[in-house]
Amino acid sequence: MYPDANFTMRVSFGNVKSYVPRDGVKYNHITTLNGILEKYKPGDYEFDLPEKLLEAAKKKDFGQYADPTIKDIVVGFITTNDITGGNSGSPVINGNGELTGLAFDGNYEALSHKIAFDKDLNRTICLDVRYMLWVVDKVGGATNIIQELDLRK
Repeated sequence: MYPDANFTMRVSFGNVKSYVPRDGVKYNHITTLNGILEKYKPGDYEFDLPEKLLEAAKKKDFGQYADPTIKDIVVGFITTNDITGGNSGSPVINGNGELTGLAFDGNYEALSHKIAFDKDLNRTICLDVRYMLWVVDKVGGATNIIQELDLRK
């Protein structure tokens, strides 16, 4: 059994990676802003969106935050890291020590990870820093914060 991660320093290594939990089902390694719009349901507590976010997303004013390959904003990504109680909000950094996201949850197949970690199925769900910065900049209008950051591309 894992100890709780609160008040302890932990470092782990993993890779961004999709997975196939069962026949006919494949989860991509990323989610996108377009995917958020596809799930949007006004008034639904899980899938409603703030009006300012909807407006900004529909304008497709992605600025420097768009992924050039998919021409969309990556909202989240999954990694092969393990996640346990207290890890939510932990920074996810790349090999250069640059912030790429924040870990916040585990996938459904990871529910039993405290008993048996499955390297093929367990994933940590992460917020992509580009989406976070887009929300701060384009939705929140806090360009002053963006200007203070040393953003790497």
